[in-house]
Amino acid sequence: MLAIPPAGTTPRTRGFTLIEILVALAIVAVALAAGMRAVAQSADGATALKQRTLALWIAQNRLAAAQLATPWPAPGTRDGEAAQAGTRFVWRETVSGTPNPAFRKVEIVVADPAVPDYVLARLVGYVGASAQ
Repeated sequence: MLAIPPAGTTPRTRGFTLIEILVALAIVAVALAAGMRAVAQSADGATALKQRTLALWIAQNRLAAAQLATPWPAPGTRDGEAAQAGTRFVWRETVSGTPNPAFRKVEIVVADPAVPDYVLARLVGYVGASAQ
């Protein structure tokens, strides 16, 4: 049997009020904004890691070239450009002596051409004099 409300009263319907809906939408908006920020930071981190990896490969290639050079590299500073995976980088190679005259220290720094003062990779190695 259907109950009829007393005269002069309005039946109360079940549902959400406008304020409850606005509060729920505000909570969802904050959660979505936080999620988007986390995704953006993750993407930026992956891009930076890729650049650092490519820069390290360039530094390793420069050190290998110094180890294979005949005659071995003269002390001093050289710089140049290199590309790895379609990305351009600038490098600076500093060769200096060591206490042992049979070895030289080679320090290579690699940076993005747009920001050459921000070092993406730094590699230090030693080159021995080849027996001739």
